[in-house]
Amino acid sequence: MIEIGAQVDLSHPPERVWLALTDRELLGRWFAEAETVEGVPDRMLLHTADLPGFEADVEVEVTERQEPELLVLACDEAGRLSELTCTVTATKQGCRLELREVSTHGAWSAEQHEPREQQLRQGLTVRLPAILDWLAFQQVDLRRADGGMTTELPLIRVRGGAGRNPRRRRTLVAVVAGAVLVAGTAAWVTLPPDPKPTAAPVPTTTASPTTAAGTTTVGAPPATQSARPTRTTASATTRPSRTPSAKPSRTPSSAAPPPPPAPVVVARYETDSSRLFGYTGEIVVDNPGSAPVADWAVVVTLAEGTTVDDVDGASGRQDGRAITFTGAAVAAGKSLTISFDVRDSRPKAREPESCTIGGQRCAGL
Repeated sequence: MIEIGAQVDLSHPPERVWLALTDRELLGRWFAEAETVEGVPDRMLLHTADLPGFEADVEVEVTERQEPELLVLACDEAGRLSELTCTVTATKQGCRLELREVSTHGAWSAEQHEPREQQLRQGLTVRLPAILDWLAFQQVDLRRADGGMTTELPLIRVRGGAGRNPRRRRTLVAVVAGAVLVAGTAAWVTLPPDPKPTAAPVPTTTASPTTAAGTTTVGAPPATQSARPTRTTASATTRPSRTPSAKPSRTPSSAAPPPPPAPVVVARYETDSSRLFGYTGEIVVDNPGSAPVADWAVVVTLAEGTTVDDVDGASGRQDGRAITFTGAAVAAGKSLTISFDVRDSRPKAREPESCTIGGQRCAGL
């Protein structure tokens, strides 16, 4: 018994994936052109003769159906019989689709097995997600103003955006500004006026006290005037000793800050594949040093309205729009690759806004 299998995680609900598996026109878009067999509702003919790994067209008939979780098909390729099982499992991000084909009569040659499995994987990972994104785009209502809205994708509102009443917000701002202005005016009014600076007293010529002979001398300085300069001079010579003179030496004036340490590991970003409503990003962490590095972290800031669905090669922790990738130690002279699928709320996917490792910017972004 020869078995061929493939699986993929999709950012779509199981019902949409089921439609792509069972609708004849959609099936022809991502796998092979199909036509119904007259008189038999559960039988179709897949035109696979020109696909890699197939030698003839395949006639399929539904033997078991559990919408939208399970679909089993009996396949006949020019007398070679097989059974194809399609399993759809719901996940937090959407669903997981697994296809498994087992030969029941006859066998594929070694030259057929690998191209056949590769063709199946390519259809699941490349063409099917594009078809599902196209289906999702068809459900967006672009005519809201006309009334009668249809199904639409969820929209992410920016906190504090257009959902608030602008008139109410302007009124609130005016009230707050008025309150601040009144409070400031009241404080200004109640503050005591600044005292005007007064000039130092100017020595005046006054009559001196009587002398021993009973006469007064006009214009002679008072008896106490000669003592005051002596006190000022004495205090001026002692006060500088009370102020510590070592303060300027505590703060170095010419010492430059040490340069930032060079990054131990570096990273580069690349958009591996783009599609409607999303893309796959890839980050390569390089260790050019001579010792392994275990303590590293890559921080990626996503565009607004985007989410990460699946991460491979590292562990991801998301906080708002920032997601931090950490993983195993990177050996000396080696590299580590991280891939992650991003779901975008807009048809034209947007790359991350930034990517850093150890505070240093990633190359390629």
